[in-house]
Amino acid sequence: MLNKYVSIRAKNMFSATVLICMAMFVIGLAVNPGVRAESQSVKLTFTSKGKDEYVFDTGVLRGKLRKDGRTLGLSSVVHVPSGVKLDGRFGIFSYYRIFTTNKRYGHAAWDWPSVLKLLPDGAVQIVWPAERDHPFEMTAIYRLTEQMTLDLETTVKAHKDLHQFEVFLASYFLETFPTSCVYVGRNPKMEGKPGFLIAKKSFGDWQMFPKDEQVLQIIQDGRWQKEPNPVKWAIMPCMAAPVGVRRSAVANLTVVLMAPPNDCFAVSTPYEGESHCSLYLSLFGRDVQAGETAKSRSRLVVTTDISNDRILDLYQKYIKELRGRAASNADL
Repeated sequence: MLNKYVSIRAKNMFSATVLICMAMFVIGLAVNPGVRAESQSVKLTFTSKGKDEYVFDTGVLRGKLRKDGRTLGLSSVVHVPSGVKLDGRFGIFSYYRIFTTNKRYGHAAWDWPSVLKLLPDGAVQIVWPAERDHPFEMTAIYRLTEQMTLDLETTVKAHKDLHQFEVFLASYFLETFPTSCVYVGRNPKMEGKPGFLIAKKSFGDWQMFPKDEQVLQIIQDGRWQKEPNPVKWAIMPCMAAPVGVRRSAVANLTVVLMAPPNDCFAVSTPYEGESHCSLYLSLFGRDVQAGETAKSRSRLVVTTDISNDRILDLYQKYIKELRGRAASNADL
């Protein structure tokens, strides 16, 4: 009799515990919508929608690639939890200026014909075939790696020698992201210590943060004086690492752009509050010989309530991932 009583009581206690856990979970969903997103399956893939247009929705970021027949990077990008739109007129991770020594190839790569393809893993590949006015083939692969993260791989195959080749990768945001800053090695606002330097107007209208003094000969070789729209860059302190940030007071959103040190030789931005609300990565910055293939990588992260220290943690995580992949490939 006693054993039967104990058994019934144990079953009742178990049922009560289950009910309490379920109630706590439901309350958690109501208080923290992020729990709901994490409990659902995460879709880190692009989906084809119409001719040469691809959409994505990770639960945190939603948007499209190739809008209205133009290859302008990521567009219609929305931070889903807050409903805030991110991208400006010319998209995010958009291929803009392409240079070699004292030469610019056309107005912008987004004007060139391109071929898009959905890869088996859900990434999208874009290929710009070589043409008479640009003697190289360029390939971009956009890949979603986390709900808030997108990786971009840029490959160039030279048909002729390309001296001091540069891909000027552009990202344009809405005016709700007015504050721009870059991680520098000697921040004058922090007694010369490393830190994020805000691009104040007093520094200049257009500001470029080089990797080191050696790359100034690339930046100042005449490529930026070409018409139309020449730019006179204010040369800023050297960056400690290729990390640029745009911050918004709306929903306390932050956009972080980053690249490995050997893949990016400068980060650029207009001053805080300037209407372009842009951020640029200067990729490659080296000679690519005829027949050679060269690769550069970069990452986009969109997050909230993040400190500068945490941004640097994200960067170190990125570099560690790349080193791990390199080591794995070496073992194959």
